[in-house]
Amino acid sequence: MKTGLTKSQKTTEIWFDEKETLIYIRTHNTDLKNRLTAYAAAHPGECRQTDADPDTGCMEFEIQKGRLSFRLTAPYSKERRQKASERAKLNGFY
Repeated sequence: MKTGLTKSQKTTEIWFDEKETLIYIRTHNTDLKNRLTAYAAAHPGECRQTDADPDTGCMEFEIQKGRLSFRLTAPYSKERRQKASERAKLNGFY
């Protein structure tokens, strides 16, 4: 979708405070929009779309705290990357 926005202007904002029970998400990210839309359709009591801007492709959602998580992953060691590369080459992914 052409929106006239640069990639740096296509942001994702996630905000919440300790008092409220909701997390507010505003995003241009297509994958996240699709995932949140599907989740809202499956669990309307937990998540809902609150706004959409067809001109920019931005969508806004509210989701209950405890339903959104952040996963931090440690970087692969050089040895692990090498082994993964070798396995990929053996299985025709390179």
